[in-house]
Amino acid sequence: MYIEEIFSGDTVQLNIEGKIDSLASKEFQDAVLKSFQKSNTLILNLEKTEYISSAALRALTLGHKTAQSKGGRMTLINVQPAVEDVLVTMGFNKMLDIR
Repeated sequence: MYIEEIFSGDTVQLNIEGKIDSLASKEFQDAVLKSFQKSNTLILNLEKTEYISSAALRALTLGHKTAQSKGGRMTLINVQPAVEDVLVTMGFNKMLDIR
């Protein structure tokens, strides 16, 4: 997995490339939480993410809770169909802002 961070104005965007599996989920979680130290608005670009594990779902949950506690927002964009299927199946589409 590769993570590119782009900071623009008051928004941090993380471009995630590759699989967010159990081995990469800690790095992903750390990047998400670190982004909220810089900004209250986080965009996760999942255009090049083809797989997420249950550990990645945990990281998304922590990110969502962090955003809420800071009065911020976390948005997922360009979600690939396979990843979106997992998010919808697990009910994350009701909790997360997915575009």
